[in-house]
Amino acid sequence: MDHEKETVYLVDGTAYIHRAYHAVRNLSNSHGFPTNAIFGFSKMLLKLLADKNPLYLAVVFDSKGPTFRHAIYEQYKANRPPMPDEMAQQIPFIKEIVINFSVKMVEMPGYEADDIIGTMARMVEDEGYRVVMVTGDKDFRQLITPRVSMWDTMKDKVTDKIAIREVYGIEPVQMIDVMGLAGDASDNVPGVPGVGEKTALKLVKEFGSFDQVLEQADHVKGEKLKKNLKAFRESAIMSRKLVTINRFVPLETDMEELKVGPPEQEKLARIFRKLEFKELWDQFATREEESTDYRLCLSEEELRSLVEKIKAKGRVSLDTETTSRNPLEARLLGLSFSLEEKEACYVPVGHIYPGVPRQPDLQAALGILREVIEDEGIEKVGQNIKYDVEVLRRHGVSLKGIFFDTMIASYVINPGLRQHNLDYLAQHYLKHKMISYGEVVGKGKKSRHFFEVPVEEARDYSCEDADMTLRLMRRLNDKLRLDKNQELFFDLEMKLVPVLVEMELTGIKIDKPFFQAISP
Repeated sequence: MDHEKETVYLVDGTAYIHRAYHAVRNLSNSHGFPTNAIFGFSKMLLKLLADKNPLYLAVVFDSKGPTFRHAIYEQYKANRPPMPDEMAQQIPFIKEIVINFSVKMVEMPGYEADDIIGTMARMVEDEGYRVVMVTGDKDFRQLITPRVSMWDTMKDKVTDKIAIREVYGIEPVQMIDVMGLAGDASDNVPGVPGVGEKTALKLVKEFGSFDQVLEQADHVKGEKLKKNLKAFRESAIMSRKLVTINRFVPLETDMEELKVGPPEQEKLARIFRKLEFKELWDQFATREEESTDYRLCLSEEELRSLVEKIKAKGRVSLDTETTSRNPLEARLLGLSFSLEEKEACYVPVGHIYPGVPRQPDLQAALGILREVIEDEGIEKVGQNIKYDVEVLRRHGVSLKGIFFDTMIASYVINPGLRQHNLDYLAQHYLKHKMISYGEVVGKGKKSRHFFEVPVEEARDYSCEDADMTLRLMRRLNDKLRLDKNQELFFDLEMKLVPVLVEMELTGIKIDKPFFQAISP
């Protein structure tokens, strides 16, 4: 079989953990567990999978403990501080994520990721494959061949054999000679004092090789440089051994094992939910089929029946569908009501599209619903209910009996939670993936206004909002009681809602000429 066009991607996993940890700061879940390295690493791996769709891929990690290099030089990497605890805690999750992406993970005691990648690159290249080493570590330059290249995804920079020749004027393998002379401060590789990469390159190009530089040290220009090359000859020889990547690590490479399999959707969703990565959870979670009773309310008779049910229940979760996020501009398109979990109805009053069924007249519908909406004795539950109050007020109805706002309750319970929108709360507390607004109205050129959405689709979307809000109310109310925060929530936060409504609807007066004069 000809593998000429097939490429194997080898990811320096350890290097990317460090990059992710330092690139994404101050990220943790609501329990205070650090998640920055996990998040950055996951996004990197996802981008690689999406952009390249690799057939073969392996993620390689350093293993704990000393390597063969420590036997050569005890002080190897001795200047490096220990791994921060916040980073170390995240590594098990990162490895679990790699495994559940059905990507081969490789690590071996006594060897660094560099050596494993070097060995795997040699072995798969010998079998006719091309290799891309996914790393920004300059140590890997020595491994580049006509069929092996480096790709730094952070800078989107590819380094191949031609690039090495153009930039450095030497062959890739000669980078070992350069690094042996220059050393590597980050790994505590001494090299020759006073010799940096620029000087080392000049010497290797002038004398042809590492050995020739040391053999002909007497012919080197500059007394101090000449003296150091002689005095630190053994240091240079040891340094060259330390920087040489071992391409013959005792491991086997099975091409079938390197094939990327289908991701374990449910397991990844579970991990991302625990870490509170909403976007990633959304990407892998599947919506569980539930037996729900979501109905349309299209006649005045059905509206009156709904009113009687709300009066009998004494508590209702409600949600409005409108034309704008701004309640002071929004036109009402529909209302949903939920009295029991998994049950809700949608009253469309403003959908416009070819074939739309007959809907209740807006004012007639509000006239019938006014009895319960304005009844102080019927408790109203909502998500950001202040918005619904303001929309209804602008349509001539005063919502009274404001009882529970799930968004405010979430904030009282955990102010540090990343989000408090309904989609996130349903995921966080109920493990439920909701129908997103984007799924209903579409995106880009295929998007539509909500009033163009068929009433059946609007029903499922809006009823789910009212239903989930009711379910959340019960869960969050229990949490408030356990945390002894009910007094703060009911006696302060919820009582502020009507006050804020009046303030926002009334507005404030300003000195317009004054502000216009100071405006740029």
